[in-house]
Parts: sequence; C-alpha cells; structure tokens
Amino acid sequence: MANVVTIEAEVRTRSGKGAARATRRAGKVPAVIYGGKQEPNLIALDPRVVMRELHRAGWQSRVYEIQGGDAPIKALIRGVQFHPVSDQPEHVDFQRLVPGERIKVAVPVHFENDGISPGLKRGAVLNVVRHAVEVWTDAEHIPDQFTADLGPLDFNDNVRWHDLKGTEGISPVIARDFVVATVVPPTKVEVAAEPTAAAAAPAAKAPAKKG
Repeated sequence: MANVVTIEAEVRTRSGKGAARATRRAGKVPAVIYGGKQEPNLIALDPRVVMRELHRAGWQSRVYEIQGGDAPIKALIRGVQFHPVSDQPEHVDFQRLVPGERIKVAVPVHFENDGISPGLKRGAVLNVVRHAVEVWTDAEHIPDQFTADLGPLDFNDNVRWHDLKGTEGISPVIARDFVVATVVPPTKVEVAAEPTAAAAAPAAKAPAKKG
C-alpha cells in the first residue's frame, strides 16, 4: 500500500459559503471528506500543509490519514480550488477510503535506468505519453508509483502498460496495452555545403575592346 501521510485538521461545525469564508479569514483552508455512504466531514487545514503536499509529486494517489475528529479517516485528495489571483488553495475535497472498495486513482510512473539505455545514450529523446496512469485498485492497496525500466530500450522502443512494475492486482482504466513512453531517435539535420570562395565570387568582367 502507498505510504500514509498523517495531517492534522480542525473540525468545522457549519457548512456553506459564509462558513467557508470565515474559515479562510481565520487563516485556514476549508475542506470536506465525502464518500463511503457516510455524512460528509467538514474540516479546516493549515494552508502550509496543503501547499507542501501539492508541491510533492504523486499527491493524487497519496493516502492521507486525517486526524482531529472522533477517529482518524483515511482519504485521497480529489480536488483543490485555488484563488484566481493569489493561487492559494481555497478549498480541498477528500474522498474517504473504505476497506474492500475499488476506486479509480491516477498513479505516477517513475522512469529508471535512463543512463544505461542504448537509445538514450546515443542521443534519443524519451517521449513520455503518460506521466501517470489511471487505474482501478483496492482502497487498501494503492501503490505509491509504477516503475518503468528504460535500461534495455533502443531507438523506437516503447514502454507499455504490461512493462510497468508494481501493477499486480491492478486494472488500468484504459482496457488495452497502451503506450506509456517512447524512445524517439534524434532528428537528423541536413546542412547544405557552403560554396567555395571561388564559386561564390562573381566572375570578373572581360575588359571592353577599344573600337
């Protein structure tokens, strides 16, 4: 299962736009935890904690244990609203995780061994088609990431779904063996030969004959 990150939260007693504005004036970010056929939990978060998590790669598949209520709640971040001018978080939506329930989640792909790839060593470019892959997985076994081994890849080789490591017991949302990344050969640039000095110089005019 993915590493669980614990975050502290304050319980909010009132919902609505007015209550959310009051929470922001108090220096907190209003948030809600929904799902699991339970009543939503209204909470308030430290904005520094929210920004810290959003700046870490893979937050969409990271499991959070939210402390502060009667019992800790495991959840995923499902959406964040930002201020249109300051880009500060204004609201966070969490989805409650229920044991045994399959959920859809985007899992990041980690690429390794690029330094020993024959194609990349000879100047190829790694064209990443999907930095993350949407999958169906059990709520208790959400992976931190999938791993793609670039070590054996040469020009025009692909990384496909079946090549990823860490996908055991997990089903992709796209029901085919799709491409995750491609090793693209370097583009050849044809350079025209420069004309020689003799060819470039204009031909000398013959002296005019005296009549």
